Amino acid sequence: MPNLLQMEKLKHRWGLTSNFQVLLIIIVFSINGSFATWVAKPATELIGLNQETTNPWIFWPIRILLVFFIYQITLPLVGFCFGQFNFFWNFTKKMLSRMGLKCFFKED
Repeated sequence: MPNLLQMEKLKHRWGLTSNFQVLLIIIVFSINGSFATWVAKPATELIGLNQETTNPWIFWPIRILLVFFIYQITLPLVGFCFGQFNFFWNFTKKMLSRMGLKCFFKED
């Protein structure tokens, strides 16, 4: 169980006002990881890749990239379900900007 000092550091770093918000954000990160991998399976099959028929050296890098991009797309959506859309929208923009994809977001 995290101690109060760690919770206060997270609240300050993320610009949050309550421990409940921290809890919601941790829950969203947890749920979205599983959700992104679940969505990636049909997406992988949709593009014609099957684990049984595709070389693992091709299948797994593509699957991991798909999971990563699906994760970035679904993170604000899952955050919205928990009332934390703004936090996750800003988080996603920051992450993608650091990867050189800043051109997809207009400056605030």
